[in-house]
Amino acid sequence: MTMQAAVPHDPRAVPLPRRLEAHAVVGAARLLATRSPRRIRGVLGLLRRGARPAGTAETKEARDTVVAVSLACGGPEGCLARSLATALLCRLHGSWPAWCLGVRYTSPFGAHAWVEADGEAVGEDFPPGYFRTLFTVP
Repeated sequence: MTMQAAVPHDPRAVPLPRRLEAHAVVGAARLLATRSPRRIRGVLGLLRRGARPAGTAETKEARDTVVAVSLACGGPEGCLARSLATALLCRLHGSWPAWCLGVRYTSPFGAHAWVEADGEAVGEDFPPGYFRTLFTVP
């Protein structure tokens, strides 16, 4: 079965300096996404040191920027790269959202990665409790 989805993609809506940063972190995120969860968690644990907690608005802006410049991150299968790129873009600006990895609590099984700020998932449409968090990098 084929599903069609509209992916918001408008790189021109993002200023050029921010777009260049976003392309760099998307590339790094896609490379990091090929590693094991243990390695990802270790790398993110090192990167988050010394960062202040990211606010909801800042995290949402970073996520929107990543989705605007990358079709791969904007699609339904791009959650891992999208969440990694969002966290990395926030880190470039001195903050860190909580990066989470989990599984769907109800059937059928499905894994998902997302970022949280102020204790809530940012830019996600699922209701609270829909995913069970396996681990997080706060």
